[in-house]
Amino acid sequence: MTSGQYQEISLDEFNFWKEKLLAKGLQQSYLEKSHQLEFSNSQNWYVRIMLPWSLDFNEQENSLLPIEDYHLALVMIRAGIACAGYFHNGLMLDHKVFRAYMVRKKQGKSQIKYLKTKGKSRAGSRVRLGESELFFNEINERLIEYSDQYPINDWGISCSKTLWPYFFGSSIAPPFDKQQDNLRTIPFHVRQPDFETLQDMHQKLNSYHLLFSESGEEMLADIKYQKQDSEENQDEDW
Repeated sequence: MTSGQYQEISLDEFNFWKEKLLAKGLQQSYLEKSHQLEFSNSQNWYVRIMLPWSLDFNEQENSLLPIEDYHLALVMIRAGIACAGYFHNGLMLDHKVFRAYMVRKKQGKSQIKYLKTKGKSRAGSRVRLGESELFFNEINERLIEYSDQYPINDWGISCSKTLWPYFFGSSIAPPFDKQQDNLRTIPFHVRQPDFETLQDMHQKLNSYHLLFSESGEEMLADIKYQKQDSEENQDEDW
């Protein structure tokens, strides 16, 4: 049990913790923007459980149901490299990696950061700036294809705030705006946007994740989840 870090849990673990937390007298609330269940009292939150994006939470019935015909598009952007992918009902049907000459070799800084202080007079700077503009246009062209061809339920994005103005201000704009309800931030660290990372992020976004506050870790230290026999047999039956 570690505070401040999400840990992936199974469906059985989710049901176990939900039952234990409610038995402790904690109040359950649904955080729509982050798609999480939060367990708290009148003063503090103790546990948050991130829910799979492919499941819809019904607050009235306090239940989770699979979203029928679920269309998900993910985009992850770093300076000089990005990837986008389209998923339908859990299957990746399209992906593309984008690359651009955006980093100044000696300083290791992206051209966008460099332009904030040094301008764009040098020929190399102009080349990198042109590459940057093409980079964001190509990303958005692929996202527009997804939007035109499929009824996207959720857009997931991982992009530093430094790059947001260039992504959203590109001459070819993305098919969503910053405040769009179905635009969600990917809540996991993306180091290198590539095919493997895209698969990994998709798997994480469609799993349960448990987070304890420091107070929650102390209060719930005596509660331990024990794997059921059926789970152990499944692990051994390979």
